[in-house]
Amino acid sequence: MHLGAIADDVTGGTDLAGLLRRAGLDVVQTFDAPDRVPRADAVVVSLKIRTASVQAASAAAATACTALASAGAEQIYFKYCSTFDSTDEGNIGPVIDTLLETLGADFTIACPSYPEVARTVYLGHLFVGKVLLSESSMRYHPLTPMADSNLLRVLGRQTSSRVGLVDLSTIDAGPRAVCDRFDELRRSGHRIAICDAIFDRHLETIAEASRGVRLLTGGAALGGVIARQARRERSAGPNERRFDVTRPVAMLSGSCSAATLAQLQHARTLVPALEIDPMKVAEDPAELERIFERATDALTQGSVLIYSSGEPAAVKDVQERLGRSHAAALIETAFGKLATRLADAGVRTFVVAGGETSAAVLHALRIRMLTFGDELDPGVPWTLSMDPEGFVFALKSGNFGSREFFTKALDVAA
Repeated sequence: MHLGAIADDVTGGTDLAGLLRRAGLDVVQTFDAPDRVPRADAVVVSLKIRTASVQAASAAAATACTALASAGAEQIYFKYCSTFDSTDEGNIGPVIDTLLETLGADFTIACPSYPEVARTVYLGHLFVGKVLLSESSMRYHPLTPMADSNLLRVLGRQTSSRVGLVDLSTIDAGPRAVCDRFDELRRSGHRIAICDAIFDRHLETIAEASRGVRLLTGGAALGGVIARQARRERSAGPNERRFDVTRPVAMLSGSCSAATLAQLQHARTLVPALEIDPMKVAEDPAELERIFERATDALTQGSVLIYSSGEPAAVKDVQERLGRSHAAALIETAFGKLATRLADAGVRTFVVAGGETSAAVLHALRIRMLTFGDELDPGVPWTLSMDPEGFVFALKSGNFGSREFFTKALDVAA
């Protein structure tokens, strides 16, 4: 196995696996550490640890790391969001510390840059498009608000490890200069290096310099570059791989990101759309049954969109009234139940927005393993279930996808 990856949520793992597949590797994604690691060029273990307790996240990551290393993974890759979604407590820093200890390693890098979707790092500061992370919509994220763009400070608050910087001028000087900087940071007691990267060529340099680094951490883009370099040494990539995407399509959205809200606004004009109101569900359990009945009626005519996504102020109000954890659990449970009922009604294609929502849907349908095909949108591949067989998914991180994301799925479906 060339690469064993650990993702901190489901859609992040799917994003990474899709890029590995695009690079030409045979990829399998599992959910939680498997009892037996499947044979593949790359295995991505997707965990649900982004907002878990530090202790639970670290323990789950250590278990997955041990399984992948024992299966012969040449490198271990910890994948987190390109917007570095976390809090001052974690979980990126604590998980990195745990993985270093598990592997007996003394140094790693942190590189969330994803130029294809306009996430870049300069002088240790993370940008979303043309603005600093702290000035983007991520500042108001309901679970992981990012009010600081300086990754050295953000990561420094999460970990006891010393955090250094490999700046853009060093990376522009080439792989040898980057390796020398790695060695300099090691000697001065730094265990983690934030790497600047603005363009894909910077990721190429970082990947080349990191060949001997046992543990790498970052966004999906660096993982994709590592895969391309590995594949380039062996042969050309594979042909396109298409799955049968069939109607009706169930589109489920629990994400509250600005990108998803724009996608929903567009899709609601073209397909029947049903809203899950958390307060109504909390007050009356029969509300879910009413939503399912309306969804069933919509499916007789075509596809359906079901969403709980809302503007930041509305989400905050629900969280204050129900409690953040209870509100999140209520929505996840609702989507899981609806997915099960929709599957029983014959739906085999699900398009899902949001990491927590995707995890709830996969868990409810008892999906344990996926393989990967072509992309619906950058960072959002079509996936086919292997265990059990028969379901097709497009699982999207909240911030990903064009405005026409949901309707593109309808165009593909036969």
